[in-house]
Amino acid sequence: MSHDLIVLGTGGVGSAAMYHAAKSGLKVLGLDRFPPGHDRGSSHGETRMIRMSYFEHPDYIPLLKRAYDLWDELAKLRNENLFHRTGLLYAGPPDSVIIRGVQESAREHKLDLEILSHSAQNDRFPGFRWPEEYQALFEANAGYLRVEDCVVAHIEEAIRNGAEHRHGETILNWERDGSGIRVTTDREIYHTEKLIVTAGCWTNSFLKDLGIPLRVLRKHLHWYDAPDEPYLESNGCSSFAFDVDGNFVYGFPKSSPEGVKLAEHSGSGTEIDDPLSDDRKPDPEDTARIESALRSHLPRVNLKRLRHEVCFYTVSPDEHFIIDRHPEFENVAFAAGLSGHGFKCASALGESLVNLVKGKQTASDIGFLGVKRFG
Repeated sequence: MSHDLIVLGTGGVGSAAMYHAAKSGLKVLGLDRFPPGHDRGSSHGETRMIRMSYFEHPDYIPLLKRAYDLWDELAKLRNENLFHRTGLLYAGPPDSVIIRGVQESAREHKLDLEILSHSAQNDRFPGFRWPEEYQALFEANAGYLRVEDCVVAHIEEAIRNGAEHRHGETILNWERDGSGIRVTTDREIYHTEKLIVTAGCWTNSFLKDLGIPLRVLRKHLHWYDAPDEPYLESNGCSSFAFDVDGNFVYGFPKSSPEGVKLAEHSGSGTEIDDPLSDDRKPDPEDTARIESALRSHLPRVNLKRLRHEVCFYTVSPDEHFIIDRHPEFENVAFAAGLSGHGFKCASALGESLVNLVKGKQTASDIGFLGVKRFG
């Protein structure tokens, strides 16, 4: 069974790669152990933040601009609200990594970023409480993506453009097959001219020859009970991100009966060997940190957890993405080590992978994310 392109792993980035490849006319097969929008990896839990003023590194911003355009195109194509522009409220000490980084990226790329006085922040966002010495910033062109809906949309549009998607198959390995690639699953052997590997937590199984020490971390997602005022999205509550003792805590306004969602991006995370064997239970220390943040900064949220989930970060050594061609196989491209901040870029990363594997120029410069930086 032969294809122009096979995509191994069809989560956030893999589903986007399927779509862009099928739209370009390639005969595409996507393979995954789980169905679209599953909860066993990284891309689930209703929402993922999207923001342009990127404190992690200003070189991401051209990639983000392309991602914004592609998310808007997909939403228009589907007539579906995938990108909720709630705005994003940042808060933290003026010299914190978050506040300094956000302001630096906004200056370098001339992004709209509003500096809020303490009184203005209290008037506009009465559900939040910060120390007077904190700096509050507001980015209007930010918000969240409906994560499972985005994955499903990419896969369904790929299929509409002629792609095939198979799930319920465990991918065993891939290897060179003449000038092409052979992919073996527990059900079938497939042949393809080109291959894209977007395997998330299972990347080490398929790219071990690269010798990149990727770690898989368990991260917790929490939903807490909250009154409609002042945390309701439809009443103007924004997404939010703030510094808590040097850690990046983020969350989303109430948009469903399950309340306000919070999680800790930076800071701790339990390293695990296999997401499938993880017990996925709440961690008392993580819960204590989140509830301390709620008491301090979202005082009108009730400390009644309505829902808990886990997701898994695949973390690179420098916590930046890795996207490149395989150094030994020009017809193989991959994305790995998205380190918990990759979904917002997934639309553009999928497009870039297709361009890489076709030997074409990518729409935005991704050279700083190449594998060669690890030697």
